Amino acid sequence: MADVNCTRCGTTREGFERPPFPGAIGARVVGEICKECWGQWLKQQTMLINHYGLNVMDPQARTFLTRNMEAFLFKAGQSDDVDTSKQGTITY
Repeated sequence: MADVNCTRCGTTREGFERPPFPGAIGARVVGEICKECWGQWLKQQTMLINHYGLNVMDPQARTFLTRNMEAFLFKAGQSDDVDTSKQGTITY
């Protein structure tokens, strides 16, 4: 596996052999993002899915997650933060 100079963390770390995501974004991840930062994104994605109760089969939810992924990994655009200070206090 080739090392990559990660855009997110600014260090040189292990990269990917194959894109972890389809399309142009996946190709960009291979060239610019290390596996450690991708792992951090997967944790953030899980928090977003759980926090907002997203149905990943819904096209709007997938668009929301893709937008947040680009903001998280490439610092492009605005991401939605999960307010963990309110954990356990949200009622439906």
